[in-house]
Amino acid sequence: MLDEPFFAARADRRPPGARVAHLDAGPRTTLDYHPGVPLTGKRIAITGGAGFIGTTLASRLVDDNEVIAIDNLHRDALSGTELEAHHNFRFAEGDVLEPERLTELVAGATHLVHAAGIAGVDTVLSSPVRTMRVNVIGTYNALEAALATKDTVERIVEFSTSEVFGQYAFNVQEAHVTTIGSVGEARWTYAVSKLAGEHMAHAYHGELGLPSVSVRPFNIYGPGQIGGGAIRAFIEAALAGRDLEIHGDGSQIRAWCYVDDMVKAVLLALEHPAAVGESFNIGNPRSAVTIYDLATRIKRLTGCPGEIRFVPQRYTDVELRIPNVAKARTLLGFEAEVELDEGLERTIAWYRARLGAAA
Repeated sequence: MLDEPFFAARADRRPPGARVAHLDAGPRTTLDYHPGVPLTGKRIAITGGAGFIGTTLASRLVDDNEVIAIDNLHRDALSGTELEAHHNFRFAEGDVLEPERLTELVAGATHLVHAAGIAGVDTVLSSPVRTMRVNVIGTYNALEAALATKDTVERIVEFSTSEVFGQYAFNVQEAHVTTIGSVGEARWTYAVSKLAGEHMAHAYHGELGLPSVSVRPFNIYGPGQIGGGAIRAFIEAALAGRDLEIHGDGSQIRAWCYVDDMVKAVLLALEHPAAVGESFNIGNPRSAVTIYDLATRIKRLTGCPGEIRFVPQRYTDVELRIPNVAKARTLLGFEAEVELDEGLERTIAWYRARLGAAA
C-alpha cells in the first residue's frame, strides 16, 4: 500500500495552474487546464470494482494510487487478472445495500467512483425489484458513505446511463429532457432508477456540498466485458462458429464507445475542476451503426462461417441512441479516440485468447 501521509490531509481540489473561466450565460467554458501530477498518491474507492469498467479503471489508477475495489462479485471481471496481485490494490467483498460496511470501506477515501449497479436487459427484466433497490438505495448509500468522509473526499463520480433519454436519442445533449418509458414495463426500471441516482448526486452536491459528477455512458464495450451485451454475444457466437442472432430486424442504431475511452472520461471527471456538479454524456458518436451492421462487421473480422439470423424481439428496445459529447469536449477536453473496427479487433483478440485458454 502507499504510505499513510498521502491520505492524512485533504488535497486542494484545483490542481496548480488550472484557470477556470465561467460565462455569465450559456455553457461554461474551461481554459488552460494543465495538471502537473494527476491522480497520484490518492486513495480511490470503486464500487462495482470487480466489474468490467471498474477493473479497467482500477488498472489505470493502481500504479500511482491506493485503490480499493468494493464488489459483491455478482459479475467478476477481476479474477485471474494482474490487478489482483498489485501491491496498491485491495479487493473488499461488500454490497452497496450494506450501508455500514460501505461506509467503513469508503472512510478516508479521496475519490469515490460509484460504478456498482444492476444492468443488462435480461437481468433487469427478470428482477426489476432488485434493479430498483440496488440502483436507487445503493446510490443513496454510496453518497451517504461519501458524506461520512467529507473531510477527505475530493471527488465522487456517479454512473448514470444513456437510457435516461428513452427509446429515441439522436444527438442528445445533457440538458435535453429525459424520457422514461411506460409505467409497468420492467424494461424501464433500469433507466428510472439510474435517473433517480443522478438526481440524488446533484442534490447532494447542491445542498450538502459533495463534489459529485455524473457520467452517462453510451454503450461501452471492450476487453474484459462480462455479462450481457450485443458485442459480447456476437463475438462469442462468431468465435464458436455459430450463427449470430439479432433480436428484431437489426435496424436499431447504437453508438459504441471503447472502454479505454470511457475510462479516460472517468479520469477527467475525477480530476478536472470544471467537472463538479455536472452531468456528462460519454460516448463515441462516430461509431454509430445499426445492429445488423455491427453483426456483419464482427462476422467479417472473425471470419465466422455462421449466418446472421433474426429472432423475435422479446422486449421494448431502444431504437436510436447517439450522444452529443460537446459538453465533455468543451469542459473536460474529452474526445473518444478508438474507432469501431479497431475496438472490435482488440475485443475479438481478447475473447479469442480467453476462450482459447478456457479450451
